[in-house]
Amino acid sequence: MTNHQMNLRTLTLSLVGGWILGTSTPAFAQNNLMYQTPPKPIADLIDAPTTPWTSLSPDNQVMLLMDNPSLPSIEEVAAPELRLAGLRINPRAFDGSRNAYTTGFTLKQMDGTERKVTGLPEKANMRNIRWSSDGARVAFTHNTGKGLELWVIDVAQASAQKLTEAELNGSMAGTPYTWLSDNETIVYRSKLDDVGAAPEAPTTPEGPTISETGDRKAAVRTYQDLLKNRFDEELFTYYASGQLKKMKIGGTAEPIGEPGIIRGFADSPDGQYLLVTKVEQPFSYLVPYSRFPMTIEIWDMAGNVVKTVANVPSGETIPKGFMAVRTGPRSFSWRADKPATLYWAEAQDEGDPAIETDVRDALFHLEAPFTGEAVKDMDFELRYSGIEWGNDDLALTYQYWWSNRRIVTQKFSPADPAKGTEVIWDRSWEDRYNDPGDFETHENEYGRQVLLTDKKGKYLYLTGTGASPEGNRPFVDQYEIATGETERLWRSEAPYYESPVVIYDLKKMEVITRRESTDEPANYYIRNLKKDELTAITDFPHPYPQMKEVQKELIRYTRKDGVELTGTLYLPPGYDKERDGKLPVLMWAYPEEYKSKDAAGQVSGSPYTFIRINWASPLFWLMRGYAVLDDPGMPIVGEGDAEPNDSFREQLVANAEAAINKLDEMGVGDPARVAVGGHSYGAFMTANLLAHSDLFQCGIARSGAYNRTLTPFGFQSEERTYWEAPEVYYTMSPFSHADKINEPILLIHGEADNNSGTYPMQSERLFNALKGLGGDARLVMLPAESHGYRAYESVMHMLWEMTTFMDKHLGESSVQR
Repeated sequence: MTNHQMNLRTLTLSLVGGWILGTSTPAFAQNNLMYQTPPKPIADLIDAPTTPWTSLSPDNQVMLLMDNPSLPSIEEVAAPELRLAGLRINPRAFDGSRNAYTTGFTLKQMDGTERKVTGLPEKANMRNIRWSSDGARVAFTHNTGKGLELWVIDVAQASAQKLTEAELNGSMAGTPYTWLSDNETIVYRSKLDDVGAAPEAPTTPEGPTISETGDRKAAVRTYQDLLKNRFDEELFTYYASGQLKKMKIGGTAEPIGEPGIIRGFADSPDGQYLLVTKVEQPFSYLVPYSRFPMTIEIWDMAGNVVKTVANVPSGETIPKGFMAVRTGPRSFSWRADKPATLYWAEAQDEGDPAIETDVRDALFHLEAPFTGEAVKDMDFELRYSGIEWGNDDLALTYQYWWSNRRIVTQKFSPADPAKGTEVIWDRSWEDRYNDPGDFETHENEYGRQVLLTDKKGKYLYLTGTGASPEGNRPFVDQYEIATGETERLWRSEAPYYESPVVIYDLKKMEVITRRESTDEPANYYIRNLKKDELTAITDFPHPYPQMKEVQKELIRYTRKDGVELTGTLYLPPGYDKERDGKLPVLMWAYPEEYKSKDAAGQVSGSPYTFIRINWASPLFWLMRGYAVLDDPGMPIVGEGDAEPNDSFREQLVANAEAAINKLDEMGVGDPARVAVGGHSYGAFMTANLLAHSDLFQCGIARSGAYNRTLTPFGFQSEERTYWEAPEVYYTMSPFSHADKINEPILLIHGEADNNSGTYPMQSERLFNALKGLGGDARLVMLPAESHGYRAYESVMHMLWEMTTFMDKHLGESSVQR
């Protein structure tokens, strides 16, 4: 028994017509249950060794391997936590409370030589890992449990040293430090030097909390972890306030500028300026800190305010709609190929997508020393979404629009934007088959990413997933700038799934790729495209050899209205159709909205990817002898003026029916023993399928939302409000139709879910409805867990719950292990 399994804590469960450990229970029961462990073949998959995370140096000469620890214990997950303004904060460490981290580093050369990094902190909890642009050093933060330290690795020596005491402030999202372009200096955000003790909650209320509507609409979506009162405001101010400091490696830290609630900071390419974003009061109780009032300033390295670029008001009153944005300057970025030139966009339609206009956004810039007026470069028909920089003669801009799924790529001359733009691609992002891929970049003299060209500046290079009717086939293309013509240089070939990571050597045409197959884990290689040679860099072993005989197939089938669908079918090790017959099936899915039937029917995924398991995977039950249909197509299509959700239920049932019929026709799935399940929107799907069809014997719904009146200003891809489309909200809510859910349902939810809309109350209310209606339901509330589950004990118990539930309602498999 592992230490995790020995450490059992209480888990509160609610049951209707319940079952527990094979015994009968009353019609309704509440129980305290210790964490349970699933059958050994399933538990062994969780306990399998992990594969390191990887990061390439900027010059692509060294790979950093990061030890990927197993799931944390419930003690770690349930540690004290503050939930303020959309943040989750570890108050002991002034750090985020739910961060992934690494426990060790190895440096791997391209020839395969490995060196373990020495001098690391004991009981290491390391994250925020960043290379210096010259590849000579790697910085990281270390959470001591009582604070956040800054450390650095000397790559040549493969050794680490601590730069600061536990003074960093990582409470805000993002990395709390940045390398400057000299590769010797780091700017970081620290706690206030005189931070003192945290505010204490008043022992008695000081008065009511009052909110008023005001004179402007605030049609905000459903957020969680918001500020609730004045004491929350004090706590947020205490933990979010910080002081910028700079330090040369081996030197001492110097403060920069005035302290404040510094949301973010970004250095100019020449390292002479900082773009600083500060959160201002008044705070809001309706939106998270990212939509609080802000001031955007340019500082010099002494902390002097050189230019106040924008004073951004509260984002409470941003117009409704996916394409709505704040008015005034937004989307700030430094031009990557110049010393210090700032670019940003401004809405020309009041940020309101409902306003009819030919110009949505405009692009502006301002050069150092920032004393002049901003220069307008161009207008955009759609909403601006970014720039990729090349040089004075070439940069690429992107704009998009949600309702028609349109995305436009243009090129222009930064030195002379008056020449206008040239459209490279104007397409639908739903059309995966015609996705041209992404342009490759490389690091310039400022350590910034710019477009990769050949020496003559004639070509750019594209890499992409290469969606096709055979599945994804990643590629490398050469793009001729003058003509816009592309040439395919390489494409992944069966029986492997091989994806380009970076163009390693353009002259030799060598690419670092990540290559895998269904029974070979992903490893890194150098592929010479000219010579068609492959040289291994890593050799990560198979983490669970017991899965090697799993059968994987990309299946195709057709919905009754003609929409083509696909899904990935997995059959258990040792399965023989003639001997074992039809198996019980777990169908695990997630709906997606489309504006085109053709796009909805395009194949996604690949039959050749490695069969990898994580905590959320449905593949555990292959070890129980089930067939698993993972990610079967669940498109919800609304062509033309129709909205996808206008026929959500009908399309959902048609998708499920087509999948079950396909498995039946193949002779591998028993249509009388199919469970449906999903997480988040997949849980919403599950409850709807149980309410509006009799296709399934049971359902598993994890961390879902079931009553759409609790998300009245939109949800998922639905832009309309409840008051604009009340019939859609009612029709789509399984809570409204709980009386029709006549199959057993297992509801699982994290008690600390912070995902927008999926309050824990959503599962509790659906359970209460089913209890009152005499339905067959089991509710499992996982202590301290958020929208995704992290604790070892929680994941093991979830697997036990799901296994016991499916065994009861689907029966044992003929190939049960």
